Amino acid sequence: MAHFAEARELMTPKRTAVALAAGLGVAAGVGLATFGVRRLLDAYRQGPPNTTLVKVAEVSRLFIYPVKSCKGIPLTEVEVTDLGLKKGPLRDRQWLIVDEKWNMITGRVEPSLVLVTVSDKNGFLCLNAPEMEELRVPLKPSKSNPVKMCRVWGCNIEGRDCGDEAAHWISTYLRNSRAFRLVCYEPSMKPIYLKEKEPSFLDSDKTVYNDTSSCMMMSEATVEDLNTKLEKKVKMENFRPVVVVKDCKPYAEDTWKGIQIGTAKLHQRMYCTRCIFTTVDPDTGIINRKEPLETLKRYRQCDPSEKHIYKSVPVFGSHYGIEKPGVIRVGDPVYMIVQQ
Repeated sequence: MAHFAEARELMTPKRTAVALAAGLGVAAGVGLATFGVRRLLDAYRQGPPNTTLVKVAEVSRLFIYPVKSCKGIPLTEVEVTDLGLKKGPLRDRQWLIVDEKWNMITGRVEPSLVLVTVSDKNGFLCLNAPEMEELRVPLKPSKSNPVKMCRVWGCNIEGRDCGDEAAHWISTYLRNSRAFRLVCYEPSMKPIYLKEKEPSFLDSDKTVYNDTSSCMMMSEATVEDLNTKLEKKVKMENFRPVVVVKDCKPYAEDTWKGIQIGTAKLHQRMYCTRCIFTTVDPDTGIINRKEPLETLKRYRQCDPSEKHIYKSVPVFGSHYGIEKPGVIRVGDPVYMIVQQ
C-alpha cells in the first residue's frame, strides 16, 4: 500500500496509468481505470501499512517568527524541517535579541518588540517599527563577525553577531539604557536538543531559539473557548503558534498524538505552558500583566498526575515534535494517525 505522503504524486492521470500498467488493475477498459483510482484513493486515505488516517481538523493559518518576540509573518505554505518551519531564507526563531551579557531579550521584558515587523528583500533581513527607519542587515552575516554563546532559557546556544548598525537600531527603538544586539543562528551551529531539558521529547527533537519546541499548535476553537471567559477578547497572536487549525473541538490539539499534515508528520510531545507574554497586546505592544493569564490559571491547570512536569503553570496549546519533514499548506486536512 502506498504511503499517504506519496499518494498525492500518485494520484495524477499520468501516474495512475503507470500504476495500472504495473499491475494495480485486473481487467482492461473503463472498469480497470476505476478500480486503479479507487486503490490509490484508499492509499491516500489510509497512509502507511497498519495505520488509518482519520481527519480531525484543517489548517487555517500558518506563521513563522524569524526574530524571536517580533511580529509573526502569516503564510499560506511552509516547509517543515527538523529545526521547525521555514519559508525561503527565513526560518522560525532564527534571530535573537540579546543583552550585553548575551542573555535573550523577549517581549516579556520588552513588550514593544511585538510591533517590529520582519521581512526579507534582496538578501537582507528587514525590520520596521513605529517611528523608526527600516533596518536592513544581511541574511548571512559576515564571517568576520564574532560568534557568541547565548543563553536561552538556561540553555547555551551560539549566535553570530549581526553588527553595530543592528545593535544601535534595536537599542534606539527599545529606548533602554542597556545595550542590545542581534544574533543569527547558522546551520553549522549546534541546536538545542529538547530531551536535555524536557523528558517528554525524543533524542531527535531539536530547536534553535524557541522557548520549547519548533512546532507549537493551537486550534481556533481553543481561543474561542477562552474568549467566552474574558471581558476583553484576545487574539490567536497573543499565543504565537506556528500552526493554527479549525473544524475541531476546543483543546483537541492536546489529544491527537501522531498526526499527518500535507507531507509532514508530527507527534504531540507536551502541552505549552503559559507566562506573562500572553498579556502583551499584539496590536499595541502594551503589557497588562493580568489577562488572559489569570483566567488561564483558574481553568487550565494540568492533571494532578502531571504536576511534576507543569507545576502550577497553566497550559494552552500543544508542542509537537517533527517526526517527518515535509510541506504544510493552509487548507490541508489534519489527519490523526491511528494504529490498527
